[in-house]
Amino acid sequence: MQQFTAIERRRFWILVIIVSISGFSQGMLLPLISVIFEQDGVSPTINGLSATGLYVGTLIISPFIEPPLRRFGYKPIIIIGGIIVIISLLLFPLWKSVVFWFVLRLFIGIGDNALHFSTQTWITSFSPQQRLGRNIAIYGLSFSVGFAVGPLFVQLVEVFEGLPFIISGLLCISAWVLIFFVKNEKPEIYKSSAEYEGTWKRFGAALTVAWVAFIPPFSYGFLESSLNAIYPVYALRNAIEVTSLSYILAAFSLGGVVSQLPLGVLSDKIGRRKVLITMIGLGALTFGTASLFETSALMIGILFFIAGMFVGSTFSLGISYMADLTPKELLPTGNLMCGISFSIGSLSGPFLGGLFIQLFEGVSFLILVALLLGTLSCIIFFANPQKKRKLDETTYN
Repeated sequence: MQQFTAIERRRFWILVIIVSISGFSQGMLLPLISVIFEQDGVSPTINGLSATGLYVGTLIISPFIEPPLRRFGYKPIIIIGGIIVIISLLLFPLWKSVVFWFVLRLFIGIGDNALHFSTQTWITSFSPQQRLGRNIAIYGLSFSVGFAVGPLFVQLVEVFEGLPFIISGLLCISAWVLIFFVKNEKPEIYKSSAEYEGTWKRFGAALTVAWVAFIPPFSYGFLESSLNAIYPVYALRNAIEVTSLSYILAAFSLGGVVSQLPLGVLSDKIGRRKVLITMIGLGALTFGTASLFETSALMIGILFFIAGMFVGSTFSLGISYMADLTPKELLPTGNLMCGISFSIGSLSGPFLGGLFIQLFEGVSFLILVALLLGTLSCIIFFANPQKKRKLDETTYN
C-alpha cells in the first residue's frame, strides 16, 4: 500500500493547518456580521444579501483561477489568497457599512477560493486512491474544527466590535506563514490533456462525468451559509440569546468534526454514493425534527449536533466522489467545480433563507433546510453515474 513520504506528510499537515484557520475565519464571520446587522436593525433580506458577498467573490474568480494554478503551481496561489483574506479581515473595524463590508466579504471570497482550490487539488493529486477518502476527510475535518470554533468568538463583539476581526486576521497570519516551508509543485500534465484545452471545454468534460458529485458541495454550501448567516436572525426572533446561538452553531460544526473521519474511511470501504444518500437523508429528518423544538436552545443544540454528524462531511465526501469519477487530468477542474457548486449553494442559502423568513413568518426556517436536503438525497439516489473505468474508456475512445 502506497504511503506518504516524509515531505508529503509535512506538506499535508501544513495544508491542513492553513485550512483550519480559514475555516475559523469563515465560521466566525458569517454569524458575527449577521448578529451585528440584526442588532443595528438591518432587514433579514439585506442581511442575507450581504452574506452572499463571500460567495459572489468565489464565483467571480472561479473561471480565472485554474490557468495560473497550472502555470505557477499551488504555493503562489495559496500565498496570494492568504494575503487577500488577511488584509480584508483587518479592514473590517475601520468602517461599518453594509456596502463596504459586502466588498470586503467579496475579496475574502476571492482569497478563500484561491486558498481552498489550491490546497484541496494539491491533496487529491498526491493522495493514493485507497487513502483518498481518509485524507480528504482529514482536510474537511480541519476546516470543520476551525468552523466550529469560529462562532464561539462572536461573543467578543460585546467587548469591542472590531476585536473578533482582529483576532481572526492575526490567526490567519500565523497559519499563512507556514506555506513558506513547503516546496512548490505544479499539476501533472498528461498526454491526453490536449483534449481538454480551454477552461470551458474542461468544465464541460468534468460536468459530464461527475455532475452528481457536485450535489453534496452544493448542499453543504447552502447549509453553511444559511445556518450561519440567516438562522441567527431567525433564532434571535425566537428569543434565543446570542451566547446560546454561538453554542448552537458550534454544535453543528462539532457534529461534523466527530463524524468526518469515520465517514471518510467508511466511504473508502463501501462507496461514497451509499454514504452520501444515507447521510443527507438522515440530515433532512433531523432538521425536520428540530423544527418542532425551535424555542428550546438545548434541544436545538442537541439536534444540530446530530445533524452535523450526518451532513457535516458532505463537502469532503463530494470531493472524494468527484475524484473517483474524474480522470486525473481533470482533477483541478473537478475540484474547481466542487468549489463553484459550494458557492452556488452558499449564494442561494442567505438569499432564499432571508426571503423565506420574511414571507413565511409562521413556518419554521428549518423546514426549508429539511426539504432541500430531502430533495438532494433523492436526486443522488436516482442518479446512475457510470463507473470510472467506463468513463475513462468513453473519454479516451
